[in-house]
Amino acid sequence: MPRSPALSGILCDIDDTLTTDGRLVPAAFAALARAQQSGLRVVPVTGRPAGWVDHFARMWPVDGCIGENGGLWFWMGDGKLQRRFFQPEDVRRDNRQKLDQLAGRILTAVPGTALASDQAYRALDLAVDFCEDVPPLDNAAVDSIVAEFDAIGAVCKVSSIHVNGWFGAFDKLAGFQRFHQDRWGTPADMGAWVYIGDSANDAPMFEAFGRSVGVRNVEHFLQRIPEHQWPRYITPSEGGEGFAELVDHVLG
Repeated sequence: MPRSPALSGILCDIDDTLTTDGRLVPAAFAALARAQQSGLRVVPVTGRPAGWVDHFARMWPVDGCIGENGGLWFWMGDGKLQRRFFQPEDVRRDNRQKLDQLAGRILTAVPGTALASDQAYRALDLAVDFCEDVPPLDNAAVDSIVAEFDAIGAVCKVSSIHVNGWFGAFDKLAGFQRFHQDRWGTPADMGAWVYIGDSANDAPMFEAFGRSVGVRNVEHFLQRIPEHQWPRYITPSEGGEGFAELVDHVLG
């Protein structure tokens, strides 16, 4: 991947991008710290819930974190956690009721599924587990989960572990643009950032950023991503080791 002196930050997915086999690997965490110490802005962009984003923003060597596929963004400012949401509270409350009703239908319609173990910490979306804490389901089952979301007009994205659905016109890209404006008071310059991810819910980011990178395991999901949204580059290694390779390249 070509370097540019104009690079100002790294955006990264978390599950199967910073993690390997479900665990944050030391090389990836060290790479986050190394990138931030070099002067780059570092921002995870994840499908994980508000409760986890609270922890990431407080405890990790990052400049903020965007969660629930762009629905919220938290960062530390003046020693306090700053919290922002794509939707106002009343809209989130109404949408939550509709998603809770859908949850039971999905679990009945697609045997072997379960609500994600982190569902209790979510503010805007419904996460259906197809391989994290349940025996892995096949592509047909994943397609059936997607069809249930589609049937009620929800937005739906497939990650490496969950199918996430929500109501509202946001995704990882829209969330980053709002986060950048709130965090630094300026519009985001896509040319000044590199994005790295691993699955189908990263497709809007892969398309938007000229410097888009997939860790090696993204190859398992390319059939779910239109070719024009594929990442421009793929790391030699999978997961957290692949992320560390990207940081080494950028800083080297």
